[in-house]
Amino acid sequence: MFDKVDVDSFAWGHDDRLIWLADLWECVDNGQFYEPPVNLFDLAGLMRTGIHHASALQCKLNVLTATFTPTKWLSRGEFKKLAYGYLVLGNGYLQVERNRFGQPLVLKNRLGLYMRRASKKAGYFYLRRHLATEADFIPAGDVVHLMQPDLAQEVYGIPDYLAGMSSAELNRAATTFRRRYYENGSHAGFIVYATDNNLNQDDWDNLKDQFKKAQREGNFKNVFLRSPNGNSDGIKLIPISEVAAKDEFINIKNTTAQDMLTIHRVPPALMGVVPQAAGGLGDARTAAEVFAANEIEPIQTAFLEANEQLGDEVFKFKPYSLAVGAVK
Repeated sequence: MFDKVDVDSFAWGHDDRLIWLADLWECVDNGQFYEPPVNLFDLAGLMRTGIHHASALQCKLNVLTATFTPTKWLSRGEFKKLAYGYLVLGNGYLQVERNRFGQPLVLKNRLGLYMRRASKKAGYFYLRRHLATEADFIPAGDVVHLMQPDLAQEVYGIPDYLAGMSSAELNRAATTFRRRYYENGSHAGFIVYATDNNLNQDDWDNLKDQFKKAQREGNFKNVFLRSPNGNSDGIKLIPISEVAAKDEFINIKNTTAQDMLTIHRVPPALMGVVPQAAGGLGDARTAAEVFAANEIEPIQTAFLEANEQLGDEVFKFKPYSLAVGAVK
């Protein structure tokens, strides 16, 4: 009879939860306001993790801000905040500020992260500290709500880049894996395996000190292993898909970056992308002109449509130009 052998294994470390963009699948009416169809805080968080995603949206924002002409109702600073929320969250909110006689003075941006459409569309709530009980109610007539269209509902806008967010998450995960790979010591520079039993403890301690002094801070970590009278094959290092993961890093980064640029339709020549092919990325001026006509002008049109709702020229844009000194 063979003795019973127990095999014990364990793992350590943890994996971060992926940011799910559809935690809320519909605009649920909680009795006070409608819940957004996607998690707005996840959308905002992606601006801090998706490199090409954030850069593409910032590119659009810069062009929109440069072509906007301030009006008596809206300053350039308020427009920039409005456009930022519109591009990232799919929603932009302006509140009418009135004088003591109820006459409108100016329009001010309200943060889309905290704006909620009241039940039965009677107005809007501006949440304070994420609590509905401490929310400011704003009548519907005092709010200009600009939103990107959605196929499923008409309460909130939905940003048009959601289809590319899996690539943004994969790009972030690849970078996080590589960073942890270098930080947690899994990439030991080399392993010193000693089996000689003729050295006493003092000699071993002296040898370890010499290894430590020879290693500069910030370099690869090394492992010193002592096993007197040990077998040369007694200890083995078995990597788990480590080589394949390292080899795929560049491919993952390049592919997901291309996906993000595709979903935002921003030419690589305007993003500071280093060309991989000998032919380069083409003429940046031509790319900028096409980008302005195909992407920026439609966004400007969405803002200009609000002028009809307001009955005055709140939004005004000048033609996009690459001439030096065109923006004043």
